[in-house]
Amino acid sequence: MSQHRLRPALLLGALGVVFGDIGTSPIYALRESLRAAGPAGGEQAVFGVVSLVIWAILIVVALKYVVFVMRADNAGEGGTMALLSLALRSAGRRRPAVLLAGLVGASLFLGDAMITPAISVLSAVEGLKVAAPPVAPYVVPIAAAVLLGLFSIQSRGSGRVGLWFGPVMAVWFVLLGGAGLVHLVAQPRILLALNPACALAYAHHAGFRTLFTVLGSVFLALTGGEALYADMGHFGRTAIRLTWFAAVLPALGLAYLGQGALVLADPAAARDPFFSLFPGWSLVPVVILSTAATVIASQAVISGAFGLVRQAIQLGVVPRLTITQTSAEEAGQVYAPQVNWLLAIAVLGLVFGFGSSDALANAYGIAVSGDMLVTTILVSLVALAHWRWPRGLVVPVAALFGLIDLTFVASNVHKIPAGGWFPLLVGAVLLSLMWVWHKGRAIAFERRDEEAVRLSDFIAGLDRPNAPKRTRGTAVYLTRQTDIVPAALALNVAHNGVVHDHVVLLKVETERAPRVAEADQVTLEDLSSGFRLVRLRFGFAEAPDVIGTFARHPEALGCDTNRASFFIGRETPVPSLSPDLSAWEERLYAFMTRNAASASDYFCIPPERVVELGTRVEM
Repeated sequence: MSQHRLRPALLLGALGVVFGDIGTSPIYALRESLRAAGPAGGEQAVFGVVSLVIWAILIVVALKYVVFVMRADNAGEGGTMALLSLALRSAGRRRPAVLLAGLVGASLFLGDAMITPAISVLSAVEGLKVAAPPVAPYVVPIAAAVLLGLFSIQSRGSGRVGLWFGPVMAVWFVLLGGAGLVHLVAQPRILLALNPACALAYAHHAGFRTLFTVLGSVFLALTGGEALYADMGHFGRTAIRLTWFAAVLPALGLAYLGQGALVLADPAAARDPFFSLFPGWSLVPVVILSTAATVIASQAVISGAFGLVRQAIQLGVVPRLTITQTSAEEAGQVYAPQVNWLLAIAVLGLVFGFGSSDALANAYGIAVSGDMLVTTILVSLVALAHWRWPRGLVVPVAALFGLIDLTFVASNVHKIPAGGWFPLLVGAVLLSLMWVWHKGRAIAFERRDEEAVRLSDFIAGLDRPNAPKRTRGTAVYLTRQTDIVPAALALNVAHNGVVHDHVVLLKVETERAPRVAEADQVTLEDLSSGFRLVRLRFGFAEAPDVIGTFARHPEALGCDTNRASFFIGRETPVPSLSPDLSAWEERLYAFMTRNAASASDYFCIPPERVVELGTRVEM
């Protein structure tokens, strides 16, 4: 596990990046929950809804994620792909099902990554309606401008953008706790909501249909809880746990209790209980601060999407995309331009299409609850197979969390016609893309290697009279299998009839650990006739920088990288008379192949050193 020395800067950074999403939920979560309860519930509804919110946070976020899920660190890394990598190690015959579950979770997370910036920034800017009602018609354009600015600066790196995150969020949580405490002191009877009996009594009184509608809105208070686990690799388990229990949880508790106390004193405040916490003279500064906080929440989700996509590429379930490292110190700080602008288009479309945070709340929740259910399934498999916990312990814990997750999934189902279809549609599209790519790559490699020559036979034949001519220089051929001749080498011999004096067969491997120690990154094996097999190992959270690695390990290549030529094969899928892919899968795979980043870009090999040889592969 990666070590994170506990220090104030680390705690402040965790406060800024990890808790931005869940820290801005008080802006809209209780408002939507009280609206779902309806005015007929009276004070019992206020007590019941506040109790449901607080106990949902305690059970799902504090107990499930902070205490239980965060134990599942993959060499210090967290998140859906890190958890999937752990679960696959012992999956055995269940591997396809486990892989599918992990891909579902990743797809839903990316769907959530589109909604979070839209609803967060919109809900904050909507405070202008309270502070300055004449500005109301301009709320949507202002929110869109803020979001466009956020996506425009992503190429500078989250590290530089995040320098201000910690202090701003520290002020934000102080504001949440302080404002809530003022109203709590004025109406201390709201403390009765800390008794879970209030939640149970309200559930019994409200009835099944109203309860499920309310739970769908209560879930909004939990969005961002998965970020605690996803960002574990950046700050460490201890810093996140300490910051959560010492600062974030108390501030959130006071904020929700304070809003409940305010509504008890003034039922009309239920229309917007968060901004009603503040006196009129302070609303403009509060709106500015809340907008900054929601931008930070959005930044954390966007950065998480970049990291997840890179890990998915490394695990072979997403086509190669352009990934730029934005920090020389932090491996997790990356920028994916295609992902960034696709997210920007989707987020701006949501802002203009839905037009308000109230409408977006109907689309929010179904994807996150589904992702949380997938996390429960995967971490339970890890606890059984990887941690070797007894089944008698894992099954009850998994059943408890699974039942809660299923309840929240079911309570969000009613949102599907009103907007919940959007993240489900996005998730379905992304899942299809990942599954078809994974399946298509396996078939393409199998078809390509069907007629491949054994490497040992090829090397032995170089001494025969009719062998290809040898030419000066060093040639590097990327290969997947070490026992057969790479397709690019076979094509070079077929077309040019030559083999270089020095041939390096390069196998780039992605480990199921996030990072590989420098000492274990390179292994080499000298073969006969000037051939050498070199293995470069990278973690799934690392950029596969081939040239940089050879520069640090010159003995592996045997010459300066500027004197070597890199031969790369490129497969073009074509229809087959006996296809293994359906027609739509074949067209989709061909489209992704054409638009994937080149191997030279992905492996950080200068184009002037690359010779690309193409071949047609029947699918």
